[in-house]
Amino acid sequence: MSTPEWVLHVDLDEFIAAVEVARRPELRGRPVVVGGSGDPTRRGVVATASYAAREFGVHSGMPLRTAARRCPDAVFLPSDPAAYEAVSERVMDTLRAFPVVVEVLGWDEAFLGARTDDPEALAADVRRAVAEETGLSCSVGIGDNKLRAKIATGFAKPAGIYRLTRDNWVSVMADRPTDALWGIGRRTAARLAAAGLRTVADLARADPEALAERFGPKLGPWYRQLALGAGSTEVSSAPHVPRSRSRETTFEQDLTDPAMIAEQVVLLAGRVARDVVAEGRPAVRVTVKVRFAPFLTETHGVALPSPTSDAEEIERAASAVLRQFDLDRPVRLLGVRAEFAPDRPPP
Repeated sequence: MSTPEWVLHVDLDEFIAAVEVARRPELRGRPVVVGGSGDPTRRGVVATASYAAREFGVHSGMPLRTAARRCPDAVFLPSDPAAYEAVSERVMDTLRAFPVVVEVLGWDEAFLGARTDDPEALAADVRRAVAEETGLSCSVGIGDNKLRAKIATGFAKPAGIYRLTRDNWVSVMADRPTDALWGIGRRTAARLAAAGLRTVADLARADPEALAERFGPKLGPWYRQLALGAGSTEVSSAPHVPRSRSRETTFEQDLTDPAMIAEQVVLLAGRVARDVVAEGRPAVRVTVKVRFAPFLTETHGVALPSPTSDAEEIERAASAVLRQFDLDRPVRLLGVRAEFAPDRPPP
């Protein structure tokens, strides 16, 4: 019999906070929040929170001021991307030392493609090697495809191993809410619930044509495939290719002057255009994000007439998109994103 193929999903536990605690051992066990300038009295959002801070309801994306109210005893630290990148590279190099294919998903996670008769033993070896090489803890999900491996990691956390396959998919997932699926967030789950689809089992039993009619010809049937546990089994070591480049700014004082808002969007678009040139791939779409006070975020975008790296065209497109917003409320954050055309395989 041939050796079975497995997908392992390795996810570093509270990665950014763990890196900071490794640099400051005296913080071990204390609630740690990383984000922005590290000053909760200034504008910024939480990049990550330690498990101790999460017990107080602090989570990624939350305003730092809200985090400080929920956990006043937390230690707030500024983000240090260079340090996280360096530690991440050490982790990925550690994973590459195993007889597996490593597909990097970000600083703190990767898929491993492996042939083994004992995936749990491999997962334990991975956890041990990462801890020995970096001092960091990781959780490992084991699956027969990427979707199941990714979801399995949630059951493995923190610092554990869990297997989720076709054999136990129904018993584990059927009664869970639809946002337990990788790819379905809270907003989509709310829309599904409005259609009477509250659990994974509900969605798995749904009529594909009805889903297509309500949620779109691609998304509707795809949601059902997620509920069935379907997913890719291919793990690739090819370098990650960014789908977009973006820049954003959180303002210390809310902007209320439309002319100033327009000026800031042009400045951000100019910075994005320089990133596009550095990437060496033309943009095909420009999106603008506006976060109104206190914390309402809206986005709009437009497809470009033709692929371009020209700064004036990107700035002009961003300015045009901005006019789609009703700027009748104070603005606390602006962002501009340039999206690239999806890569196509060679003929």
